[in-house]
Amino acid sequence: MFDVRPVLYVIGLLVVALGLTMLLPMLVDMAEGRGQWPVFAESAMLTVFVGGLTALACANGVREGLSIQQTFLLATGVWVTLPLFGAIPFVLGETEARFVDALFEAMSGLTTTGSTVFTGLDTLPKGLLLWRGLLQWLGGIGIIVVAMVFLPELKVGGMQIFRSEAFETMGKILPRATEIASQISVVYVSLTLLCALCYLVLGMNAFDASVHALTTVSTGGFANYDASFGVFTGPMEYVASIFMVMAALPFVRYVQMLNGHTGAMHRDAQARGFFFVILALVLVASGVLMSIFPHHWEQAFREALFNITSIISGTGYSSVDYMTWGPFLIAMFFFIGLIGGCAGSTACSVKIFRYQILIASIRTQMRKIRSPHAIVLPRYDGRTVGEDVLNSVMSFFVIFVVSLGLTSVALGMTGLDFVTSVSGAATALANIGPGLGDIIGPAGNFATLNDVAKWVLILAMLAGRLELLVVFVLFTARFWRG
Repeated sequence: MFDVRPVLYVIGLLVVALGLTMLLPMLVDMAEGRGQWPVFAESAMLTVFVGGLTALACANGVREGLSIQQTFLLATGVWVTLPLFGAIPFVLGETEARFVDALFEAMSGLTTTGSTVFTGLDTLPKGLLLWRGLLQWLGGIGIIVVAMVFLPELKVGGMQIFRSEAFETMGKILPRATEIASQISVVYVSLTLLCALCYLVLGMNAFDASVHALTTVSTGGFANYDASFGVFTGPMEYVASIFMVMAALPFVRYVQMLNGHTGAMHRDAQARGFFFVILALVLVASGVLMSIFPHHWEQAFREALFNITSIISGTGYSSVDYMTWGPFLIAMFFFIGLIGGCAGSTACSVKIFRYQILIASIRTQMRKIRSPHAIVLPRYDGRTVGEDVLNSVMSFFVIFVVSLGLTSVALGMTGLDFVTSVSGAATALANIGPGLGDIIGPAGNFATLNDVAKWVLILAMLAGRLELLVVFVLFTARFWRG
């Protein structure tokens, strides 16, 4: 049995940080004057106490590095523990949520999924609305670090192709996380402030601009209104689309650009592929909308751009009910959600690079069929794709499809209809936000689902955010034997 103290120590420190973050919505509630500030004061004290006690109890077990087993456990442990404490304000606050609903909301927040079980958002205390935004914002920066530090080292889903040669050993995982987090945080905070400023200039009040900036840059999608982003139309949709795209691009390229490599983003195969896919999808959707509905071309383009960008990036905002756009676009939206953004971003789902490697592999196989004796190797972004990367990517696709099927069946067994079950499974595993249909579609939410279905979705959100294998490996006997 390996030593879990280093893992618990890091988790304890992160729980303390989460508790201290609760002081921000406490101050907002005090300013609002609705008497809700004790909720966050009590939640913060409990969270800091438990986290601090855990960190102190395990401090003597801290070593310089982490083993592979410890790293797997840490990645999953963080996303299991933080939602438990993040749910406390929802239980104690005005929402008076049951535990399953509070945990669903917190898990949806920290995994930046954006599905919600709450209604009446327009009248909730500002502290709770800010807390939802902060959960997503913290989850966004957290998943960037996980995607850039942990997953490449753990060789999950082909992510090792982004492994930095400067940090090859697991023993340097924590120093590397600290270094990357500090560099990425500058970009992340800057994008958030710029997004909030743009919203403010275009007419949002300061509170809405702040919260929606948090949930836009994190590609989380929590909004302050039941109508989601539908209360903000026109230029704000363009601004939101721009920042959703920026948040779905690899953040390491921003760091490189700040360090003088101005062409880093343009040279990135993921980024180029992502832009191409969005452009193609928006043009198709705009054309369909203009042919079906008497829309002005600008409105058709804007609504297509905003909602497609929202779904492909995993943000999950909706400005209109696209369930009224006809079966072709409804089906297209389902598959758009399974594409995702770039690795090393706040975006979710399968990710562009895996499709690019899959296509490269298919092309290679076709060339081998034409020329059986030729030595042909798949290439990605100017590099030869190794056998380990190729196998890892293929394994991810298989596991994702199997997980989607099993989750859909599990949801169907709870009594949900086919569309709700399949789209619910997809939106949870891909961390998108809204599903399809009348219940969990863009005009609905997850409040009316039964408790078993909510637990299934909670587990699916967790597994999907951590690229499936990081969670699944914990259930193997060999992992615990070390």
